[in-house]
Amino acid sequence: MVKFQKLKIGDTIGIVSPASGDSADVINYNISSFKNLGFKIKEGKYLRKKNDYLAASDKERAEDLMEMFKDKEVKAIVAYRGGYGCIRMLPYLDMGVIKKNPKILCGYSDLTVLLNYLSQKTGLITFHGPMINSKISSDEITKNSFLSLLTDESNLINISTKDFKVENKELFRGILCGGNLTMICSTLGTPYEINTRNKILMIEDVNEENYAIDRYLMQLKLSGKLDSCRAFLIGHFTPYNPKTINTILSILLPYKKPIIYNIPFGHDYPNITLPIGSSILFDAAKDKLIIKY
Repeated sequence: MVKFQKLKIGDTIGIVSPASGDSADVINYNISSFKNLGFKIKEGKYLRKKNDYLAASDKERAEDLMEMFKDKEVKAIVAYRGGYGCIRMLPYLDMGVIKKNPKILCGYSDLTVLLNYLSQKTGLITFHGPMINSKISSDEITKNSFLSLLTDESNLINISTKDFKVENKELFRGILCGGNLTMICSTLGTPYEINTRNKILMIEDVNEENYAIDRYLMQLKLSGKLDSCRAFLIGHFTPYNPKTINTILSILLPYKKPIIYNIPFGHDYPNITLPIGSSILFDAAKDKLIIKY
């Protein structure tokens, strides 16, 4: 596990668009709202560029991210938004530079491929959490979780699971991986695919039909990725559909491994921040997830 420096109010956060872009007015509004959290902002060179459904060219987006890692003034990097495009820039990233300049990287959705690949290749803890366009201040749980994980000197999180649903309830421990289900599957069969061996897999998704969720999970099953997991954490599948939850359980339950679902992360509020690459222990007797990062 590569150590990184926690944030302090007043620190500089670098903002990049590793996937899709946005209009200037919307970017201005979202950055202004994010500044209310008390941090200084440094924009990536290509943050405001548009390239059809991408924010800039693949090399430009990768350059922005690499420059933020190298910039000593920047203490953390938060993605402006998801959308699509992170997978296209993976070949242009320098893992050696990132490992030598460890710092917080936060985002979710399309960022899933970045969060997991960087964590796997460098040992860096990455953060599955809100982005600049997430309107973080509109939800207290989302905001408090984000600020607590990134600024609190403690490296331990205790999450009560009493309000969640648990199947095959038993103690488990492992390293956290995962995020957006669609993006996890998009890297299978490539050098950037997720490593789930002896890990705790978290999944969430948005605007996917029930049959699509079935297909993605079957892809993970047939590729052997579910066999090697120790447990599963299920977040928001938005919009909520009980049939989708039933489909997920029908595929995961036969593994006879712990499943915790209705956890508030992903494309809905609250969207709590979770550290990819961190060590997780589920204390079944106390109904607690204990995360060390």
